[in-house]
Amino acid sequence: MIWYEDEVRLLESKLTTLPPANNRVVFYGSSSVRLWETIAQDFPQHNTLNLGFGGSTLAACGWFFERLLPPAQPASVMFYAGDNDLGDGRHPEEVLLFFVALMHKMHQHLPGVPLTFLSIKVSPARLNIHNDIYRTNELIRAETANRPNCQFIDMTTPLLDPQSGVPRRAYFQPDGLHLSPAGYAAWRDVLLPKQVQI
Repeated sequence: MIWYEDEVRLLESKLTTLPPANNRVVFYGSSSVRLWETIAQDFPQHNTLNLGFGGSTLAACGWFFERLLPPAQPASVMFYAGDNDLGDGRHPEEVLLFFVALMHKMHQHLPGVPLTFLSIKVSPARLNIHNDIYRTNELIRAETANRPNCQFIDMTTPLLDPQSGVPRRAYFQPDGLHLSPAGYAAWRDVLLPKQVQI
């Protein structure tokens, strides 16, 4: 986990400069969160905080949990991670175990704070593992259904062409992995009607 240290320390430093928490919605996770630079503008009705760190896995999000999430004093957590784990060759069942471990930490350190899992996206760069992505999403969806203060939101389908079922290129950067502004707009449009749980 040492390769994440510099970015995590920057986030820790950022946390020391924050005003007192007031219904803070923390977006936590991998580069799909970190690169969402318009979160504050997309959800102006909420006090949002971006705690994404680039390239992180779901396992890494659990590893750094105590250093980042409790100090942020979230009223709720919007969480995205998992595709980097699968891209590294992890199996869906392993990613589920990482999620269960993270939820244990939520219960231990942030009891009663709701967490929303944003489903793992299928991207052009990772079409070869789309079956693993769908399997992982279904495993985590089932897990969230059995947990209070936890919900699963489908962020995958809105990025797909409804006819072919493949990711729309316009929603992704040229690397075929990270979201474009249009992709983030699609995600915003999914979350806005749901009134982010706080």
